[in-house]
Amino acid sequence: MNLLEAIILAVIEGVTEYLPVSSTGHMIIASSFMRIAADDFTKLFTIVIQLGAILSVVVLYWKRFFQSFDFYFKLLVAFVPAVVLGLLLNDVIDSLLESPITVAISLIIGGFTLLKVDDWFKANEEFDKENPTAHTEISYSTALKIGFFQCLAMVPGTSRSGASIVGGMTQKINRKTAAEFSFFLAVPTMFGATAKKGYDYYKAGFELSSNQINYLIIGNIIAFLVALIAIKSFVDYLSKKGFKMFGYYRIILGIALLVIHFFIYKLTI
Repeated sequence: MNLLEAIILAVIEGVTEYLPVSSTGHMIIASSFMRIAADDFTKLFTIVIQLGAILSVVVLYWKRFFQSFDFYFKLLVAFVPAVVLGLLLNDVIDSLLESPITVAISLIIGGFTLLKVDDWFKANEEFDKENPTAHTEISYSTALKIGFFQCLAMVPGTSRSGASIVGGMTQKINRKTAAEFSFFLAVPTMFGATAKKGYDYYKAGFELSSNQINYLIIGNIIAFLVALIAIKSFVDYLSKKGFKMFGYYRIILGIALLVIHFFIYKLTI
């Protein structure tokens, strides 16, 4: 990986981490096109730069993070399913992370799901317009259910934010509230994933060069700045327009990837 490739991946991470389009899937696609996907440092880089995106959530919603201890316990409850299943399915997840075809298929399936989500949960939005304070708090049971939905994103291309937002909407939460809780849940989830990946990298005997350390620093800064803009834009758009645009985007991208892979340019891992 060179500096330009690191910058490209960091921008992709910042833009897509909190959108329901799968940041991991997009970085797998980009690194496959750049022929760097098989590099061990690239795999580490795509996980570690999520720390920058995490910081953007803390900065934008810092008051919520100092609201009450109850807030942290709910995040912990929602985080537990990902910890348990992540440890149990670690090898399976690693193999899926190396498959652009898995990403393409997941993008398409998720795309068709997003096309229908607004209709499925239309009553949530109508209820909240009439009762604006009805869903200002998320219960522990709801947090746990959202945590299980988040685990669907262990299949690359599914989208962590998309899965957890839809999970929240199944519990009669409106789009905005579900999206914000998804952002908060990203903090322990991505911190845990980063710590686990860093430990595995160290345990495997790899050492970081000075250039690689610089790439990680630059990547986190770029991911942070880009994510700041992406989060605010996404919440505003989602509240007004819903998911359909993201559904069409996922379907088009997934089909394009399959066509490219099988007929034009074989994506490699």
